[in-house]
Amino acid sequence: MKKLLAFFSALLFFSFAFAQDKPEGLFINSKAPNFTAKDQNGNEISLKDLKKKSKVVLVFYRGNWCPYCSKHLQKLQDSLNYITEKGAMVVAITPETNEGIAKTVEKTKVTFPIVYDEEMKIAKSYQVSFKVDDKTVQRYKNADIDLLKNNNQKEALLPVPAVYIINKDGAVTYRFFESDYKKRVSVKEILANL
Repeated sequence: MKKLLAFFSALLFFSFAFAQDKPEGLFINSKAPNFTAKDQNGNEISLKDLKKKSKVVLVFYRGNWCPYCSKHLQKLQDSLNYITEKGAMVVAITPETNEGIAKTVEKTKVTFPIVYDEEMKIAKSYQVSFKVDDKTVQRYKNADIDLLKNNNQKEALLPVPAVYIINKDGAVTYRFFESDYKKRVSVKEILANL
């Protein structure tokens, strides 16, 4: 009986520990953490300042090497007028350094701010950061995607592709959080929630 109890206790501990590694993201009505960082043009972007002017559609993406990310950013750019007409602006957050951001801008032609999330500080504060396992890091490397080099990281971290709408009071009014990187929120759904 004691062995059985010990087994189930260990199983519960390991399942709890594993669950703790999975990010959950911020939830509706959460206070959006402030951040200040530079965009692709060297402009200082501060959530505190942005939310004074408009609602913010905050988009976390993985990198220029991710076709799903590029396609999503292009759709946001194509519909940017509709988003701004609803009183919002788009800001994208990525772990990629400026070189990767430049490639994203070249591919997607985006005009909204893209911010380099140095050391994943923003992603961690929004609870979208996760550690990439060694097997996946190696698979990416075999495909000429060096996450550690591209993101200037010691440990391979990526964000869950998440989207938050933040109101002028700094509260999260909408969230799209999906660990399957192939699934992205539609612009139509973003517009409906602005």
